[in-house]
Amino acid sequence: MLHNGKIVVEAYFNGHTATAPWYWASAGKTLTTAVTGIAQEEGLIDMNAKVSDYLGTGWTSAPLEKENLITLKNLLSMTSGLNDALGDDVSPSNLEYVADAGYRWAYHNVYVKLQDVVAEASNESWSNYFNSSLKDKIGMTGAWIQTGNFSVYWSTSRSMSRFGLLTLAKGKWETEQIIPENYLNTALNSSQPINQAYGYMWWLNGKSSYHLPQTQFEFPGELIPDAPSDMYAALGKNDQKLYVVPSKNLVVIRMGDTADSENFALSNFDNELWQRINALTN
Repeated sequence: MLHNGKIVVEAYFNGHTATAPWYWASAGKTLTTAVTGIAQEEGLIDMNAKVSDYLGTGWTSAPLEKENLITLKNLLSMTSGLNDALGDDVSPSNLEYVADAGYRWAYHNVYVKLQDVVAEASNESWSNYFNSSLKDKIGMTGAWIQTGNFSVYWSTSRSMSRFGLLTLAKGKWETEQIIPENYLNTALNSSQPINQAYGYMWWLNGKSSYHLPQTQFEFPGELIPDAPSDMYAALGKNDQKLYVVPSKNLVVIRMGDTADSENFALSNFDNELWQRINALTN
């Protein structure tokens, strides 16, 4: 836990240490969000352009007129309209049309195509562009490791907290604006009307309803009822958590094995943890 930029609580268990890396899982999606915004600011990409402008046509198996509806913004907001029931393989044959882009929210691994777009536009590898534009500038450790269909970021919890501090500071690190502030403001607000609790791969508290991975059901109420309403979060499989609370100048990191049962993003642990944090901070 960091308050006003300083560590106020730090604890490790079961042999883990401050210098040991751990996987971010889907919490790392927000790193892709950040770098996509940086690439746009540098004039390399346009969020409103179609993905096929960068990857060429045929990157999905959707009819061409449907594929050409999918923009970079659709990938950021999880509204590609592609079939999320086919697993995490993002080869063209596994990216099938279900709905027009923008009309269906579904948590889908297709977002990784943004990394391909940035690599293509920058004429660098994704890792190299990520390192030079974000990681090295804020002193993060870690690396992207390909695991099956996933490009997963591994780092120390302190490095995750550095990224949290960067977003808390509206994208600015010391004197340098790294993530464009206007872009970050957009990323941290509802990105589409279907799932109010989802920005550009950030989960948003304080909304009147939310959707979860692998379902089209709308759940009423706030994402994490006992967390501050202005809190936003990067949530990863099996309880990898990065919470940022601007009103309290608070960044909270939780890495490790699943706290309860296997999950893809939100779990019962989120609200239980915030009940304990509230007891401490109040």
